[in-house]
Amino acid sequence: MKSSRIVVTGGAGFLGSHLCDALLGEGHSVVAVDNLITGRRANLEHLGSDSRFEFLEHDICRPFDCGPVDYVFNFASPASPVDYSEHGIETLRVGSLGTFHALEVARKYGARFFMASTSECYGDPEEHPQRESYWGHVNPIGPRSVYDEAKRFSEAATVAYRRYHRVDTKLARIFNTYGPRMQINDGRVIPNFMKQALGGEDLTVYGDGSQTRSFCYVSDEIDGLLRLAWSQEAGPVNIGNPGEFTILECAQKVLAVTGSKSQIRYEPLPADDPKQRRPDITKARTLLGWEPGVDLESGLKLSLDYFRRAVAALASARV
Repeated sequence: MKSSRIVVTGGAGFLGSHLCDALLGEGHSVVAVDNLITGRRANLEHLGSDSRFEFLEHDICRPFDCGPVDYVFNFASPASPVDYSEHGIETLRVGSLGTFHALEVARKYGARFFMASTSECYGDPEEHPQRESYWGHVNPIGPRSVYDEAKRFSEAATVAYRRYHRVDTKLARIFNTYGPRMQINDGRVIPNFMKQALGGEDLTVYGDGSQTRSFCYVSDEIDGLLRLAWSQEAGPVNIGNPGEFTILECAQKVLAVTGSKSQIRYEPLPADDPKQRRPDITKARTLLGWEPGVDLESGLKLSLDYFRRAVAALASARV
């Protein structure tokens, strides 16, 4: 594969920064664009001496132009319940205006365009597991709607640019992903449990813990996303781990991996919290030759040192 110049919006975020690493590792040049509303410079500090890497602090809700590029990966958006609840308007803006501006860069330079969408497009699904053909069951005015509908709009915009402007687009629906560089306070299941277990707090399980999720380790996720990016497939394609666990089972695995003596505390279930989530990855298997290789227990062990450091840093900051 020839070396390309690639833009990654949201490049200072959890997934965006890992994507930058992987692209540089393949020999490409990368421009990371991020306004740092939820991304962190620390996620990219290790790339500062790489001449093939550039960082542009910019809000893509305003037009931007990094010069000629071969590929645009659009990963810009608050993605955790804490972040998109706090930044609801910004989430809607980046999913609409931001996506249009990123698509315009791809159209201007004849570049490929990759849209990082989400399993949240399926809402609280009435089909299980979720196939790409499923249209979803989403509350358009509920507390999660700022994120769900922003991503659904981004998908529509991506497909429209493919249909009307002949932009070569790719569309991935990302399921729960975890690993190093996650924000410790972002409210997602695994960071929350890790923070509580390592900090000696009770683990908070909402409802009775019977709701299910599927967790994909970050290295598997990036591998799947890049296989889609370099393929001829337009998508949407589910990229996630089909292993399904109840939230209670996940809490118990975190306790086992951390060796924590914390207890489990039950709280009321938040509004519109999906009761089940599991990807059907038949398309990814057959079209991309991809499936995840890291099981949940192994991924938690791989993440443990990072979360230990993050919890220690959080405790030091409070002193």
